[in-house]
Amino acid sequence: MFLRRFSRPLMLSARVKETTGIVGLEVVPNAREVLIGLYGRTLKEIQAVPEDEGYRKAVESFTRHRLKVCQEEQDWEGIEKRLGCGQVT
Repeated sequence: MFLRRFSRPLMLSARVKETTGIVGLEVVPNAREVLIGLYGRTLKEIQAVPEDEGYRKAVESFTRHRLKVCQEEQDWEGIEKRLGCGQVT
């Protein structure tokens, strides 16, 4: 609900998914921006894990890939298709 209130201007300019098709799971109209922020935060926080740890390498690798996709694609359909991990909104 919080995200919807502040993203109304974005909704007018971009095509927004109308439903997730999952009962009780609302659409996040600015999912791309939310994901970019979360992926950036993940990359920042994973710095606390030692560089040689396999976990850190794995997290950095897939997070960088997903961040790149979100930065390259402008709409949720392209992001969902390229990531192949289900819904982003």
